[in-house]
Amino acid sequence: MHRHAAENIAQADALLFGRVTYEMMEAAWRGPARTGERPDWMEPWMEPFARTINAAKKYVVSSTLDRVDWNAELVRGDLGKAVQQLKELGLIDEYEFVVHPRLAGHGPTLFAGLSKHVDLKLVSRLEFGSGAVAMRYEPKR
Repeated sequence: MHRHAAENIAQADALLFGRVTYEMMEAAWRGPARTGERPDWMEPWMEPFARTINAAKKYVVSSTLDRVDWNAELVRGDLGKAVQQLKELGLIDEYEFVVHPRLAGHGPTLFAGLSKHVDLKLVSRLEFGSGAVAMRYEPKR
């Protein structure tokens, strides 16, 4: 799954994070890039992901952070509105949903408030040993 994520990140122009995800990812993956040494918790197979996410351009939507670094730019405003606008303007080339074999029973609804349906075409499907399944879709045009 880390290899798949690294490949996706390497193909992206930039990553869009909210504050919580940015802080979580920075805490986990920035350190190894600064020191050049792998922390005790990091397995060798995780290193390509760490290098890739460190190099990626990042945008962070937050009204509480004063500044960001880690190759990131701070964006003020509402993440939900920004992403919804991208969806409605048709600016998303593809969607990837990774379904993990765990039922959480709570959390936000990802596409709540979408003003119109977006029909999707399945373009690939990948199963991981963990039981997770990554499905990539393109909007039907």
